[in-house]
Amino acid sequence: MPKTPYHLANKAVMQKLKVPIIYASIIIFAGVLLASVGFNRDQVISSSIFLVIVCGTLFYWKFRLTFAFAGLAALLAANLLDVEHLIEHAGLDIILFLVGMMCLVGYLEENRFFEYLIAKAVDRIGHHAHILMAVLMLFAAFSAALVDEVTSILFMMATMFHLTRRYGVSPIPFLLMIVFATNIGSSATAVGNPIGVMIALRGHLSIMDFLRWASPISLICIAICIPLCFLLFKGALRELSSQMKHEKKEVHELAHVAYRKKDISVCWILFLVTVGFLVAHHPLEELLGLKKNTLLLGTALAAGSIAILLNAKNARDFFVRRVDWWTLTFFMALFASVGTLKYTGVTDRIAQGMISAARANPVVLFTAFSGAISLLTGFMDNVLAVATFIPILSDIEKTGIFTYPLWWGMLFGGTLYGNLTVIGSTANIVAMGMLEREYDKHVTFTAWLKPGFIVSTVTLVVALLLIYAQTPLMPRT
Repeated sequence: MPKTPYHLANKAVMQKLKVPIIYASIIIFAGVLLASVGFNRDQVISSSIFLVIVCGTLFYWKFRLTFAFAGLAALLAANLLDVEHLIEHAGLDIILFLVGMMCLVGYLEENRFFEYLIAKAVDRIGHHAHILMAVLMLFAAFSAALVDEVTSILFMMATMFHLTRRYGVSPIPFLLMIVFATNIGSSATAVGNPIGVMIALRGHLSIMDFLRWASPISLICIAICIPLCFLLFKGALRELSSQMKHEKKEVHELAHVAYRKKDISVCWILFLVTVGFLVAHHPLEELLGLKKNTLLLGTALAAGSIAILLNAKNARDFFVRRVDWWTLTFFMALFASVGTLKYTGVTDRIAQGMISAARANPVVLFTAFSGAISLLTGFMDNVLAVATFIPILSDIEKTGIFTYPLWWGMLFGGTLYGNLTVIGSTANIVAMGMLEREYDKHVTFTAWLKPGFIVSTVTLVVALLLIYAQTPLMPRT
């Protein structure tokens, strides 16, 4: 029997209502569940509003700032978050760091530095898509470990966009590959990711501890990630390979780049000096008696100021064009919104529940703790998730339980499972903001989730097994 216009219209309406129904169901279910386990009124409301922001961001990405602002307004109006805590958790240092680095990247891009790099890479490697992507993924991982994931993603995305634009292929699969490699690489050192710094300080872990326990596992994970991505994105790589072979008759890729040697020389100096100071910021801070991360922020702002100065004739226009205020404002709102969970005592309740449930069995505790931080990372952001769980781990440690492997479980859960969704890590959100700016496109939640789930789950399982296998070797003092 053929479908009538009424049936077709009814089906269309149901399709439009599908996402709002799922969205509302999640919020209602979470609220009922929290109330049933003993959360008080303020804790239920604050958690529900926080979920409104997070789920709104996931389901309605283009309107993420609307949900973030509305959620903050509701939290303030309900007296579940005050202005002081909002400012404290807004992450102004991260925002200013990104502003400075975006100015630097803007200057490098406008002077064709990234086009120059990719052309040189193609000339050296040849027109071999798989080798080129493997090199770029390794470089993304290495630079994330050496500097930090945000700086790495800013440089690598600009380079990747030049590659995809040059050969006329979709940027989305290659964006995902670079992001996955960046997040994995950020787990290798204490400076690779903001959560690494947090874990190093709170867990009293040294740089040598990271080199011993984190770096080898990170290398194994990136070695798994590259062939896994080649399998997941084989169609995109086949297309890139075809386009590159079409251009194979050309001797020099640099012939396509309208660059000036003087400009490239200035870019190299600015790039290398910035990276050098970012790498050496911690010993310099100790030498000069400065507080932690003072020079990290100062280096980004200094690099940004030089980039603006070098564009003196149109400095204001350059600054407005090159700083992604939409994404940065969303960051501030998202960071601030997590403050309500601490403000209302939600994190304390989680800590007590986890201790009670898994105290007797170290394996269960390790699995449950690492799994919880991983899931929270995937759907909330790794910085916010780790900031939430550090007090929980501190409470567990006070009971006398051996927590050394849990710190590494937290590190890898927070970095590797940052690949699960678009809001899993700061690098993901920055990359998405750059994609929207360059191509006016975005990666849907489901398009990211499928490869993100496979890559993050496989690498996390390997990492946790390696951590657990080495538990007898870990120091107990």
